[in-house]
Amino acid sequence: MKIAIFGTEINERSKSTLLTLTNYLSKKKAVISIEANFFNSAQKHLTPKLDSEEFKSFETLDNSFDLLISIGGDGTILRAITGVKDSGIPIVGINTGRLGFLSTIKTSAIEEALDQIFEGNYRISKRSVLNVKTTPETANLNIDFALNEIAVSRKNTTSMISIETWLDDEYLTSYWADGLIISTPTGSTGYSLSCGGPIIMPESDSLALTPIAPHNLNARPLVISAKHKIGLKLSGRENEFLISLDSRINSLKKATEITIEKAPYHINMVELQGGSFIETLRKKLLWGVDQRN
Repeated sequence: MKIAIFGTEINERSKSTLLTLTNYLSKKKAVISIEANFFNSAQKHLTPKLDSEEFKSFETLDNSFDLLISIGGDGTILRAITGVKDSGIPIVGINTGRLGFLSTIKTSAIEEALDQIFEGNYRISKRSVLNVKTTPETANLNIDFALNEIAVSRKNTTSMISIETWLDDEYLTSYWADGLIISTPTGSTGYSLSCGGPIIMPESDSLALTPIAPHNLNARPLVISAKHKIGLKLSGRENEFLISLDSRINSLKKATEITIEKAPYHINMVELQGGSFIETLRKKLLWGVDQRN
């Protein structure tokens, strides 16, 4: 099995995680490549250093990889998918971060989880991805897709902005708010949830439109079919606004028109036994827990 390892920083938790992971994979005779920046950082901070003959580094991914393992939190997986994109390489995350809706493997259960993977005892959860286009195409969006959400928001002002919104060229409404979040089911437990949006099951072919602090109080989060094409046009006192794709932020001129639609491919997330989305919800959101007992 050819495996890619991705991470963003070396700290005490990621050090021990990387050593446990590489020792396990070496015993399994896996072909191991580590993302170049993460590999260089590991060589500076790890003792003993990784064997450069056994462990290679990579800058780009290709279809020869069977699996990508992310070391970090959910944000690390969101960075990892920018390299995976439409390659179909399955992704699994070891959680050295906080909440962990995407990175579900505990650092104390690495070997147990990898045993399941090598035995083929897992399923693939296909996660929807959003594509974005701008008119005119002056936005310089180096990466034009997002796994969690695409959000537009105000910039350099405390004033609200107006967000004219269309579904398939039919006018929906104008949100008068700090911004608007267009969320996939995967992203429904992130930024959208914190703004009052609904939780959507990952296999649902739906998107959520969640306004950020709307002034028109009758503006509620809206769940739509993912088949719809969403059009946005912003106006306000400032000449620029922000657009974020997961954690990547760009500035756009307010005359820019934005088109958002579901991408023609999925991100393949590895789902292990005991790691279903429903179980993750119960554990992370403490559903059913009564603190009085």
